Amino acid sequence: MDEFYARFVQTGDLVFDIGSHVGDRIGSFRRLGARVVAVEPQPPCARAIEAIYGGDDQVTLVEAACGSRAGTVRLHVNSANPTVSTASAHFVRAANGAGGWENETWDAEIEVTATTLDALIDEYGVPTFAKIDVEGFEDAVLTGLSRPLPALSFEFTTIERAMARRCLDRLTALGFHGFNLALGDDLSLAFPEWLSAERMAAQLLSLPHEANSGDVYCVSGRLSRPDGGPCS
Repeated sequence: MDEFYARFVQTGDLVFDIGSHVGDRIGSFRRLGARVVAVEPQPPCARAIEAIYGGDDQVTLVEAACGSRAGTVRLHVNSANPTVSTASAHFVRAANGAGGWENETWDAEIEVTATTLDALIDEYGVPTFAKIDVEGFEDAVLTGLSRPLPALSFEFTTIERAMARRCLDRLTALGFHGFNLALGDDLSLAFPEWLSAERMAAQLLSLPHEANSGDVYCVSGRLSRPDGGPCS
């Protein structure tokens, strides 16, 4: 994991972990020497992050959802599998009856505080990298961003391909122009060169339903190869 993220994160960098869950990426970011702002709306998950990282002054926990505007949002909670709790009612509807999602149930709703990427930047500074994993609410999160970052990732699912396309359109408008893909939990990039948004959209559309999910990695500015070397 550290080797993978090292292409995006270096000592002294600031990282936003949007949708931290229980902080499984925070340890890697910290080992790479980054400061971390962890944003997590689910109280049990936030308590877990506090228990693990509460003594680390380089980790800041923000117990909130991230979206298009500050205020509150309704969080659809999956008590049996909290990693797929979501602020997107559309995501819950898309999962209903979809292959691979048959056993998922969102059995409760809670109202949680919401913030935006712009508000987080105003308070903590501009991150070098942002990881966004919010179960179908990624487009709302990116709506709350008004400037490019050096790099970020957003999760996609094959039940919400249109949402992923909206993310690509938003990121292109913000100035991102290099995109790559990691399928599932695989910490390796699928392509040896950064793709355009159009090529990435075509790749996502061509994936079989069974691919289920993954993360799109997005960069702005002068591009290097995905392996960290210079582009030819």
